[in-house]
Amino acid sequence: MSRIGNNPVVIPEGVTVEVKDNVITVKGKLGELTQNFDAVEVKVEEGKVIVTRPSESKDHKAKHGLYRSLVNNMIEGVSKGWTKQLELVGVGYRASHQGQKLDLALGFSHNIVMSLAPEVQVETVSDKGKNPIIKLTSYDKQLVGQIAAKIRGFRPPEPYKGKGIKFVGEELRRKAGKSA
Repeated sequence: MSRIGNNPVVIPEGVTVEVKDNVITVKGKLGELTQNFDAVEVKVEEGKVIVTRPSESKDHKAKHGLYRSLVNNMIEGVSKGWTKQLELVGVGYRASHQGQKLDLALGFSHNIVMSLAPEVQVETVSDKGKNPIIKLTSYDKQLVGQIAAKIRGFRPPEPYKGKGIKFVGEELRRKAGKSA
């Protein structure tokens, strides 16, 4: 039984949800998102989105919770937005941005310049004595997560000294060196 799928999604003020031909469209103050769906029924009733499944098959149960979560993330994204923060740990690691271009100095022979999608706002914070932080903000949770994962993939944190790009608040599994 899908427990997540059974919960209705409450639609906040200023958000409109339309369902037409297996496509759900969510509009809010921050933007507009669309999502295709199949194997479930989506209805908008009394300020709530209700996802139901036609049978108890394994595929329908899995997609029941999936599409309910996707709709919830879309509604929360267009009303509040999503933020991911990355921290650069290492001597000489720097980050700066110029519009939609992110410039990363990660100890390679050259800087990495990355163009970001127009839906994503980027902000870099460099305080003296603290590690640089990259803040990514957007109304699309999947896009923010994908871009954050790509940035982290340039220099994942290593287990001995913890150098690399990590998410703020991420707990790293550390290893002892060879002397221990």
